[in-house]
Amino acid sequence: MSVQESGEMYLEAIYVLSRQGAVRAIDVGEYLGYSKPSVSRAMGILKSGGYISVAKDGYIELTEAGLEIAMDIYEKHTIITKFLVGLGVDRKTAAEDACRIEHHISDVSFQALKRHIESI
Repeated sequence: MSVQESGEMYLEAIYVLSRQGAVRAIDVGEYLGYSKPSVSRAMGILKSGGYISVAKDGYIELTEAGLEIAMDIYEKHTIITKFLVGLGVDRKTAAEDACRIEHHISDVSFQALKRHIESI
């Protein structure tokens, strides 16, 4: 099962938030600026897809499959942001643009960009 762009956004948000502590659906909604019903629906889809698990107390954890996708998207986001900032784009705009690009860039192009960033 492949994850659509919105699913990737949720997984990345859960990953980022989990680095700071335990994550609940309300935290994800606040982080992304999404409504409670939207987050609840997305969590159900991600859970049924095997990307997250939700404990009885409501805390969300990424499964191995979810973590792999989340880390991939997060890496793309950080490297693309860094690249754009290096080109002179302000950090806020660079992060917003990276958020759009990270879901559509091919693996071939991303790996080339990553190698370029690491070489400078």
